[in-house]
Amino acid sequence: MMASPPHLVIRSIEARDFAAVSLITVESYRPFIRPDDDYFALLADTERRASASEIVVAEVLGQVVGSLTMVECGSPYADVAQQDELEFRMIAVNPRARGHGVGTALVEHGMRVARARGRSRVVLSTMDVMVEARRIYDRLGFAEAPDRRWHPAISVLTFPLHRGETG
Repeated sequence: MMASPPHLVIRSIEARDFAAVSLITVESYRPFIRPDDDYFALLADTERRASASEIVVAEVLGQVVGSLTMVECGSPYADVAQQDELEFRMIAVNPRARGHGVGTALVEHGMRVARARGRSRVVLSTMDVMVEARRIYDRLGFAEAPDRRWHPAISVLTFPLHRGETG
């Protein structure tokens, strides 16, 4: 397990964080999405997303360096969450903060939230070209759920939160 950077704090988003989270999220996804894709508007609208989901930010020395959006089944932001699952969306880390455990810390935080809520599983969608993110998910034990794939370029990964269960 990678050590978190010193002084890393993960906390709930506040209105003052919206602009930074929007910028980091758009920049994180830019290499993977066509420039004319409508998804950029969704990524950039952090204020609206925060009103319909739970967003946490990773902060180092007072600077927001990443975020994680968590959604329940039935949320307007849920793509693949089923009953009793917590879905991770729009995981983003400032490119200058990558490689220091911020992404791992965000995902592990979300897993703790899911366990505390009694969820059976965490689920997320990822693109195969997101190699750095995929390394985190693989290292933490997420497994592909091919039967839940909803787009040819996007994999659905699950992580069971109870012993003995498989993805």
